Amino acid sequence: MGLYLRHPLSFEHDTGAHPENAERVRAIERELDSVGWYGLEIVEAPAASVEQLERVHPRAHIDAIRELSESGGGMIDLDTVASARSYEAALHSAGGALHAVDRLLGGDETFGFCALRPPGHHAERSRAMGFCLFNNIAVAISHALAEHGAERAMVVDWDVHHGNGTQEVFYDSDRVLFCSIHQSPLYPGSGDEGEQGAGPGKGFTVNLPVAPGAGPDEFLSLVQTVIVPLAREYRPALIGISAGYDAHRDDPLAECELDEASYGDMAASLRDLAAELEVPILVCLEGGYALDALAASVSATIAALSGSVQPRTAPAGAAERQRRRLARRWESLSG
Repeated sequence: MGLYLRHPLSFEHDTGAHPENAERVRAIERELDSVGWYGLEIVEAPAASVEQLERVHPRAHIDAIRELSESGGGMIDLDTVASARSYEAALHSAGGALHAVDRLLGGDETFGFCALRPPGHHAERSRAMGFCLFNNIAVAISHALAEHGAERAMVVDWDVHHGNGTQEVFYDSDRVLFCSIHQSPLYPGSGDEGEQGAGPGKGFTVNLPVAPGAGPDEFLSLVQTVIVPLAREYRPALIGISAGYDAHRDDPLAECELDEASYGDMAASLRDLAAELEVPILVCLEGGYALDALAASVSATIAALSGSVQPRTAPAGAAERQRRRLARRWESLSG
Protein backbone atom coordinates (compact mmCIF):
# COMPACT_ATOMS: atom_id res chain seq x y z
CA MET A 1 0.00 0.00 0.00
CA GLY A 2 1.10 3.55 -0.67
CA LEU A 3 0.56 6.74 1.29
CA TYR A 4 -0.56 10.10 -0.04
CA LEU A 5 0.36 13.01 2.23
CA ARG A 6 -1.61 16.24 1.94
CA HIS A 7 -2.69 19.21 4.05
CA PRO A 8 -5.20 22.06 3.56
CA LEU A 9 -2.54 24.65 4.31
CA SER A 10 -0.85 23.75 1.01
CA PHE A 11 -3.65 25.82 -0.53
CA GLU A 12 -3.01 28.75 1.85
CA HIS A 13 0.60 29.30 0.78
CA ASP A 14 -0.51 32.21 -1.40
CA THR A 15 2.01 33.04 -4.11
CA GLY A 16 -0.31 35.12 -6.27
CA ALA A 17 0.32 35.16 -10.04
CA HIS A 18 3.22 32.75 -9.81
CA PRO A 19 3.92 29.41 -11.54
CA GLU A 20 4.23 27.63 -8.18
CA ASN A 21 0.67 28.07 -6.93
CA ALA A 22 -2.11 26.10 -5.27
CA GLU A 23 -3.67 25.09 -8.59
CA ARG A 24 -0.84 22.58 -8.95
CA VAL A 25 -2.08 20.43 -6.07
CA ARG A 26 -5.71 20.91 -7.10
CA ALA A 27 -4.89 19.59 -10.57
CA ILE A 28 -3.10 16.57 -9.10
CA GLU A 29 -5.98 15.72 -6.80
CA ARG A 30 -8.60 16.09 -9.53
CA GLU A 31 -6.64 13.62 -11.63
CA LEU A 32 -6.18 11.15 -8.78
CA ASP A 33 -9.87 11.41 -7.90
CA SER A 34 -10.77 10.57 -11.50
CA VAL A 35 -8.80 7.30 -11.34
CA GLY A 36 -9.85 6.26 -7.84
CA TRP A 37 -6.62 7.21 -6.05
CA TYR A 38 -4.90 3.87 -6.83
CA GLY A 39 -5.86 2.55 -3.40
CA LEU A 40 -3.69 5.11 -1.62
CA GLU A 41 -4.15 5.82 2.07
CA ILE A 42 -4.74 9.56 2.29
CA VAL A 43 -2.98 11.03 5.33
CA GLU A 44 -3.13 14.58 6.67
CA ALA A 45 0.43 15.76 7.12
CA PRO A 46 1.40 16.82 10.65
CA ALA A 47 3.59 19.83 11.29
CA ALA A 48 7.32 19.47 11.66
CA SER A 49 8.80 20.69 14.91
CA VAL A 50 11.43 23.38 14.99
CA GLU A 51 13.83 20.81 16.41
CA GLN A 52 13.28 18.54 13.41
CA LEU A 53 13.90 21.42 11.00
CA GLU A 54 17.08 22.30 12.88
CA ARG A 55 18.73 19.10 11.67
CA VAL A 56 19.03 20.97 8.36
CA HIS A 57 18.31 24.67 8.93
CA PRO A 58 19.76 27.00 11.58
CA ARG A 59 17.28 28.56 13.98
CA ALA A 60 17.90 32.01 12.50
CA HIS A 61 16.62 30.85 9.10
CA ILE A 62 13.54 29.20 10.60
CA ASP A 63 12.76 32.29 12.66
CA ALA A 64 13.19 34.56 9.63
CA ILE A 65 10.57 32.62 7.64
CA ARG A 66 8.19 32.62 10.64
CA GLU A 67 8.62 36.35 11.24
CA LEU A 68 8.10 37.20 7.58
CA SER A 69 4.86 35.21 7.51
CA GLU A 70 3.64 36.68 10.79
CA SER A 71 4.19 40.16 9.34
CA GLY A 72 1.94 39.30 6.39
CA GLY A 73 4.56 37.91 4.03
CA GLY A 74 6.53 39.38 1.16
CA MET A 75 9.13 38.68 -1.48
CA ILE A 76 12.23 36.79 -0.35
CA ASP A 77 13.93 37.11 -3.74
CA LEU A 78 12.76 37.65 -7.31
CA ASP A 79 11.34 34.09 -7.46
CA THR A 80 10.37 33.24 -3.91
CA VAL A 81 7.47 34.61 -1.91
CA ALA A 82 5.91 34.03 1.50
CA SER A 83 2.39 34.88 2.57
CA ALA A 84 0.73 35.06 5.99
CA ARG A 85 0.17 31.27 6.11
CA SER A 86 3.37 30.20 4.35
CA TYR A 87 5.34 29.36 7.49
CA GLU A 88 2.55 27.10 8.74
CA ALA A 89 2.20 25.50 5.30
CA ALA A 90 5.96 24.91 5.17
CA LEU A 91 5.88 23.21 8.58
CA HIS A 92 3.29 20.76 7.26
CA SER A 93 5.16 20.32 3.96
CA ALA A 94 8.26 19.21 5.84
CA GLY A 95 6.15 17.41 8.44
CA GLY A 96 4.44 15.28 5.80
CA ALA A 97 7.78 14.01 4.58
CA LEU A 98 8.84 13.32 8.17
CA HIS A 99 5.63 11.42 8.88
CA ALA A 100 6.02 9.42 5.69
CA VAL A 101 9.52 8.36 6.81
CA ASP A 102 8.11 7.23 10.16
CA ARG A 103 5.48 5.13 8.42
CA LEU A 104 7.81 3.77 5.74
CA LEU A 105 10.61 2.76 8.08
CA GLY A 106 8.30 1.59 10.83
CA GLY A 107 5.63 -0.30 8.88
CA ASP A 108 4.75 -2.21 5.75
CA GLU A 109 4.07 0.63 3.29
CA THR A 110 6.28 0.59 0.22
CA PHE A 111 6.06 4.25 -0.76
CA GLY A 112 4.74 7.62 0.28
CA PHE A 113 3.92 10.50 -2.07
CA CYS A 114 3.99 13.95 -0.44
CA ALA A 115 1.84 16.29 -2.54
CA LEU A 116 2.60 19.28 -0.37
CA ARG A 117 3.74 22.82 -0.93
CA PRO A 118 5.86 24.84 -0.73
CA PRO A 119 8.40 22.55 -2.41
CA GLY A 120 11.88 22.20 -0.98
CA HIS A 121 14.88 21.06 -3.00
CA HIS A 122 16.28 24.54 -3.74
CA ALA A 123 16.23 25.63 -0.08
CA GLU A 124 19.76 25.75 1.27
CA ARG A 125 20.61 25.55 4.95
CA SER A 126 20.37 29.31 5.48
CA ARG A 127 18.64 30.50 2.33
CA ALA A 128 15.13 30.22 0.94
CA MET A 129 15.16 30.33 -2.86
CA GLY A 130 13.68 28.86 -6.02
CA PHE A 131 10.10 28.80 -4.62
CA CYS A 132 11.35 26.80 -1.58
CA LEU A 133 11.38 27.76 2.11
CA PHE A 134 12.56 24.61 3.93
CA ASN A 135 14.20 21.60 2.32
CA ASN A 136 11.54 18.95 2.88
CA ILE A 137 13.39 15.94 1.54
CA ALA A 138 16.62 16.86 3.33
CA VAL A 139 14.76 17.23 6.63
CA ALA A 140 13.09 13.84 6.09
CA ILE A 141 16.29 12.05 5.09
CA SER A 142 18.13 13.57 8.07
CA HIS A 143 15.32 12.28 10.30
CA ALA A 144 15.68 8.78 8.85
CA LEU A 145 19.39 8.80 9.64
CA ALA A 146 18.99 10.27 13.13
CA GLU A 147 15.87 8.54 14.43
CA HIS A 148 15.42 5.29 12.51
CA GLY A 149 18.89 3.83 12.51
CA ALA A 150 19.31 4.13 8.77
CA GLU A 151 23.01 3.99 7.95
CA ARG A 152 22.65 5.34 4.44
CA ALA A 153 19.99 6.92 2.23
CA MET A 154 19.78 7.90 -1.41
CA VAL A 155 18.10 10.89 -3.05
CA VAL A 156 17.22 10.81 -6.76
CA ASP A 157 16.32 14.29 -7.99
CA TRP A 158 14.71 14.26 -11.44
CA ASP A 159 13.43 17.86 -11.33
CA VAL A 160 14.65 19.68 -14.43
CA HIS A 161 16.32 22.26 -12.16
CA HIS A 162 19.30 21.13 -10.11
CA GLY A 163 18.56 20.44 -6.44
CA ASN A 164 21.20 22.80 -5.14
CA GLY A 165 19.79 22.88 -1.62
CA THR A 166 19.78 19.12 -1.13
CA GLN A 167 23.27 18.94 -2.59
CA GLU A 168 24.53 21.59 -0.17
CA VAL A 169 23.01 19.88 2.88
CA PHE A 170 24.67 16.52 2.19
CA TYR A 171 27.75 17.65 0.26
CA ASP A 172 30.26 16.55 2.91
CA SER A 173 28.47 13.35 3.96
CA ASP A 174 28.98 9.77 2.83
CA ARG A 175 25.66 8.76 4.42
CA VAL A 176 23.56 10.22 1.58
CA LEU A 177 24.11 9.46 -2.09
CA PHE A 178 22.64 12.39 -4.01
CA CYS A 179 21.96 11.85 -7.73
CA SER A 180 20.50 14.63 -9.85
CA ILE A 181 19.35 14.59 -13.48
CA HIS A 182 18.77 18.16 -14.57
CA GLN A 183 18.93 20.43 -17.58
CA SER A 184 22.09 22.51 -17.96
CA PRO A 185 22.43 25.39 -18.45
CA LEU A 186 19.40 26.39 -16.37
CA TYR A 187 18.50 27.88 -12.98
CA PRO A 188 20.04 27.76 -10.40
CA GLY A 189 23.30 27.34 -12.30
CA SER A 190 24.74 24.61 -10.07
CA GLY A 191 25.02 20.88 -10.71
CA ASP A 192 28.17 20.64 -12.76
CA GLU A 193 29.70 17.18 -13.12
CA GLY A 194 32.73 18.44 -11.18
CA GLU A 195 30.58 19.03 -8.08
CA GLN A 196 31.15 15.62 -6.49
CA GLY A 197 31.08 16.23 -2.74
CA ALA A 198 33.76 17.17 -0.23
CA GLY A 199 35.65 15.51 2.61
CA PRO A 200 33.94 12.25 3.60
CA GLY A 201 31.27 13.04 1.00
CA LYS A 202 33.67 13.10 -1.95
CA GLY A 203 32.10 11.00 -4.70
CA PHE A 204 28.65 10.82 -3.10
CA THR A 205 27.25 13.74 -5.09
CA VAL A 206 26.51 12.51 -8.63
CA ASN A 207 25.38 15.22 -11.01
CA LEU A 208 24.03 14.05 -14.37
CA PRO A 209 23.31 17.20 -16.38
CA VAL A 210 21.51 16.91 -19.72
CA ALA A 211 21.27 19.40 -22.56
CA PRO A 212 18.13 21.32 -23.52
CA GLY A 213 16.02 19.04 -25.69
CA ALA A 214 16.93 15.88 -23.74
CA GLY A 215 14.14 13.35 -23.91
CA PRO A 216 12.89 10.06 -22.50
CA ASP A 217 15.85 7.95 -23.63
CA GLU A 218 18.41 10.16 -21.91
CA PHE A 219 16.55 10.39 -18.60
CA LEU A 220 15.56 6.72 -18.43
CA SER A 221 19.01 5.49 -19.45
CA LEU A 222 20.58 7.56 -16.66
CA VAL A 223 18.15 6.01 -14.18
CA GLN A 224 18.51 2.42 -15.38
CA THR A 225 22.19 2.24 -16.25
CA VAL A 226 23.73 4.73 -13.82
CA ILE A 227 21.50 5.35 -10.80
CA VAL A 228 20.22 1.78 -10.36
CA PRO A 229 23.72 0.21 -10.38
CA LEU A 230 24.98 2.90 -8.00
CA ALA A 231 22.15 2.11 -5.59
CA ARG A 232 22.91 -1.60 -5.71
CA GLU A 233 26.49 -0.86 -4.76
CA TYR A 234 25.61 1.77 -2.13
CA ARG A 235 22.75 -0.20 -0.46
CA PRO A 236 20.63 2.64 0.97
CA ALA A 237 18.00 1.96 3.64
CA LEU A 238 15.64 4.50 2.02
CA ILE A 239 15.28 5.94 -1.48
CA GLY A 240 14.01 9.49 -1.71
CA ILE A 241 12.78 11.04 -4.95
CA SER A 242 12.68 14.80 -5.43
CA ALA A 243 9.93 14.54 -8.01
CA GLY A 244 9.76 17.59 -10.18
CA TYR A 245 7.72 17.32 -13.37
CA ASP A 246 9.14 20.32 -15.20
CA ALA A 247 11.22 18.22 -17.61
CA HIS A 248 7.88 17.51 -19.33
CA ARG A 249 7.77 18.75 -22.92
CA ASP A 250 4.79 21.01 -22.08
CA ASP A 251 6.42 22.75 -19.13
CA PRO A 252 7.00 26.50 -19.64
CA LEU A 253 10.15 26.80 -17.52
CA ALA A 254 12.57 24.44 -19.30
CA GLU A 255 13.31 22.76 -22.64
CA CYS A 256 13.37 19.01 -22.01
CA GLU A 257 11.06 16.59 -23.80
CA LEU A 258 9.65 14.06 -21.35
CA ASP A 259 6.02 12.94 -21.32
CA GLU A 260 3.97 11.33 -18.58
CA ALA A 261 5.01 7.84 -19.65
CA SER A 262 8.63 8.87 -19.05
CA TYR A 263 7.87 9.50 -15.39
CA GLY A 264 6.06 6.19 -15.12
CA ASP A 265 9.08 4.38 -16.55
CA MET A 266 11.52 6.10 -14.19
CA ALA A 267 9.27 5.44 -11.20
CA ALA A 268 8.80 1.78 -12.15
CA SER A 269 12.56 1.37 -12.51
CA LEU A 270 13.07 2.74 -9.00
CA ARG A 271 10.16 0.66 -7.69
CA ASP A 272 11.85 -2.51 -8.92
CA LEU A 273 15.14 -1.36 -7.44
CA ALA A 274 13.52 -0.69 -4.06
CA ALA A 275 11.86 -4.10 -4.11
CA GLU A 276 15.20 -5.74 -4.86
CA LEU A 277 16.88 -3.87 -2.00
CA GLU A 278 13.84 -4.33 0.27
CA VAL A 279 13.62 -0.61 1.05
CA PRO A 280 10.79 1.94 0.75
CA ILE A 281 10.51 5.03 -1.45
CA LEU A 282 9.75 8.56 -0.23
CA VAL A 283 8.52 10.94 -2.94
CA CYS A 284 8.42 14.71 -2.39
CA LEU A 285 6.72 16.94 -4.95
CA GLU A 286 9.02 19.60 -6.35
CA GLY A 287 8.40 21.46 -9.64
CA GLY A 288 6.05 21.06 -12.59
CA TYR A 289 4.10 24.04 -13.88
CA ALA A 290 1.99 22.86 -16.84
CA LEU A 291 -1.06 21.74 -14.89
CA ASP A 292 -2.37 18.97 -17.15
CA ALA A 293 1.13 17.58 -17.70
CA LEU A 294 1.87 17.76 -13.98
CA ALA A 295 -1.32 15.93 -13.02
CA ALA A 296 -0.87 13.21 -15.63
CA SER A 297 2.78 12.73 -14.71
CA VAL A 298 2.08 12.44 -10.99
CA SER A 299 -0.66 9.94 -11.79
CA ALA A 300 1.77 7.93 -13.92
CA THR A 301 4.32 7.98 -11.10
CA ILE A 302 1.86 6.74 -8.50
CA ALA A 303 0.45 4.12 -10.87
CA ALA A 304 3.97 2.79 -11.43
CA LEU A 305 4.83 2.76 -7.74
CA SER A 306 1.53 1.03 -6.95
CA GLY A 307 1.68 -1.57 -9.70
CA SER A 308 3.83 -4.17 -11.35
CA VAL A 309 3.88 -3.10 -14.99
CA GLN A 310 7.48 -3.26 -16.19
CA PRO A 311 9.19 -0.13 -17.49
CA ARG A 312 10.54 -0.06 -20.98
CA THR A 313 14.28 -0.55 -21.32
CA ALA A 314 16.14 2.54 -22.42
CA PRO A 315 19.03 2.33 -24.88
CA ALA A 316 22.15 1.91 -22.76
CA GLY A 317 24.28 4.05 -25.02
CA ALA A 318 22.45 7.22 -24.01
CA ALA A 319 24.29 7.20 -20.67
CA GLU A 320 27.57 5.57 -21.69
CA ARG A 321 29.68 8.70 -21.24
CA GLN A 322 28.42 9.12 -17.68
CA ARG A 323 29.05 5.46 -16.93
CA ARG A 324 32.64 5.76 -18.11
CA ARG A 325 33.16 8.97 -16.14
CA LEU A 326 31.84 7.53 -12.90
CA ALA A 327 33.43 4.09 -13.26
CA ARG A 328 36.64 5.50 -11.79
CA ARG A 329 34.81 5.83 -8.46
CA TRP A 330 32.06 3.21 -8.63
CA GLU A 331 32.89 -0.43 -9.33
CA SER A 332 29.31 -1.20 -10.37
CA LEU A 333 29.77 0.99 -13.47
CA SER A 334 33.06 -0.49 -14.60
CA GLY A 335 31.60 -3.49 -16.45
